[in-house]
Amino acid sequence: MKNPVSITSIASVSPLGSKPEDIWRKYQTSEHAITAHDFEGNKAFGAFLPKELEEEVKKLRLSSQKWKNLDRSVLLAVLSARAAVASSNWAKGADIGINIGSSRGATNLFENHYDYFLKNGRAETLASPNTTLGNISSWVAQDLRSSGPEISHSVTCSTGLHSVLNGVAWLQSGLCQKFLAGGSEAALTPFTISQMQAMKIYASEEKKYPCLALDMSKEKNSMILGEGAAMLCMENGSRENAIAEISGIGYTTEELKHSVSISANGEGFQKSMKMALEKVPPAEIDAVVMHAPGTIKGDASEVNAINAIFGKEGPALTSNKWKIGHTFGASGLLSLELAIMMLQHQEFIPVPFSELSNKRLPKRLKNILVNAVGFGGNSVSVLVCRK
Repeated sequence: MKNPVSITSIASVSPLGSKPEDIWRKYQTSEHAITAHDFEGNKAFGAFLPKELEEEVKKLRLSSQKWKNLDRSVLLAVLSARAAVASSNWAKGADIGINIGSSRGATNLFENHYDYFLKNGRAETLASPNTTLGNISSWVAQDLRSSGPEISHSVTCSTGLHSVLNGVAWLQSGLCQKFLAGGSEAALTPFTISQMQAMKIYASEEKKYPCLALDMSKEKNSMILGEGAAMLCMENGSRENAIAEISGIGYTTEELKHSVSISANGEGFQKSMKMALEKVPPAEIDAVVMHAPGTIKGDASEVNAINAIFGKEGPALTSNKWKIGHTFGASGLLSLELAIMMLQHQEFIPVPFSELSNKRLPKRLKNILVNAVGFGGNSVSVLVCRK
């Protein structure tokens, strides 16, 4: 990076709610937002938005004819984007670059349209435009009346942090003065849940904590899906109104043996973390918000990578997937939100049942590394520091 990038606000909608004070209060508890749900005859776990936030989504859908037929992922993005932009005091109609990614895009709407096609032998009129991945950034830009570039992408589960990488590049090139980076995912649908179960990585046991992210003694995979969106307002350089700064970024792609494999020593993570730490010694990193999805191999691979970079007495380790599930393309941004909140409140949030997480408690919180990885062997690391 040429210079630090300021984060002037971050906003989200997730199983923890949307108000910063509520989100932080729920992080301070040992309770999770995961419940059992009937996905058309298939009982499985999921982390849904709370009822009061669900009412806001419905209110938005009914507020205008243009929102009526759009996918849920678009609505979640619009709500969080509005909050982020308002918090940064960016004017409506400003020249704002936008990159909002999603691993799956219009999941629910696509499944509904395909079901209609199977039953009727034809597609509905708006099936194509309303299920196109680019609709998320486009509709957020329409709502903000922004005039900058609009970008959407899918880099599977690291999508959100890839949006941040793209934002850094646009800002430091001088092509944008303001950039909104985000991720949105609403994939709690019967087909998606069935896909995860088919891979044999999904949690199936009724326990106090169904998702055992960072429990290194678990004997079964325990990944669980959640839904949500998060948006980050970014400006180049150090700004007085910044809530945190991005001081390093890292990214890589490691060679795969098959489409969903990951190396035992997290070779990709090692490279992305080293790149993000280019200007900061490893000893200066106080905590890592891990990707840690709750799978046996995934959690172990990332821990091995962290130990290789920092040693076994390295920074404090945590993850939020035990609490809100894995939100695919939004997960990296929600992890970044946790990191920023810990910096703001100077309080580390450990995984309550993880011996490893509770063993490495930080003496301070100044520099926090955030990791994400996705199918395809890609890894991203973003270093945020206290303003």
